[in-house]
Amino acid sequence: MDLKKSPKANLEKTRGIFLLAGLVLALAFTIAVIEYRVYDSGPADLGVLTLDIEDEIIPITEREQKPPPPPPPPPPEIIEVVADDVELKEELEIESTETDQNEVVEVVEVEEEESDEVLNFAVVENKPVFPGCENEPTEEAKFQCFNLNLMKFISKNVDYPEMARQMGIQGRVFVSFVVEKDGSISNVLVARSLDQMLDKSAVDVVKKVPKMKPAKQSGRPVRMSYTVPINFKLQ
Repeated sequence: MDLKKSPKANLEKTRGIFLLAGLVLALAFTIAVIEYRVYDSGPADLGVLTLDIEDEIIPITEREQKPPPPPPPPPPEIIEVVADDVELKEELEIESTETDQNEVVEVVEVEEEESDEVLNFAVVENKPVFPGCENEPTEEAKFQCFNLNLMKFISKNVDYPEMARQMGIQGRVFVSFVVEKDGSISNVLVARSLDQMLDKSAVDVVKKVPKMKPAKQSGRPVRMSYTVPINFKLQ
């Protein structure tokens, strides 16, 4: 009687699967062996060194200061006793300060020193008088005449530089000056600049302003500062 195997017990059918699984496991083991690395022990294995350093506290000492010794007492006064019968050789003369009505008293006048202080035109009692403004009735009218004639003089005598005309430069230059005690003009300076050529032209025309009557304070001539705007405008 022949023995027959059951079809379910036949392993030939699963042979390929087991072979493939074995190859996969072998390949995985080989990769794991290749990727495995062994590291040398480094400085971390030496441990961590910890130092407990205590801050040294230096005591602050202060030398005790002794107060200075008191000054020695002054020597005692020597009182000299004078006898009552001592005669004085010289008698003290006391002059009388009473005056008689007929006595002439000499009055000495003290001259006040002249000050060189430059006053602002706003605080001066009497403003400078421009030539031709002497007959104005009031101080305010004289000052308005001063401004009007000053601007007329400047506009008539100012020189507009040709180079500035060609370059189209125009605007205002503010020039400050001082009217001296004799009425002359000094300390001509540019208070607000516009252009170097126009600044020079403005200073030159202010220096040509004619001599005038000076400003006065309490009836005395004083120095007065003033600033005038000079407008350069192309036609």
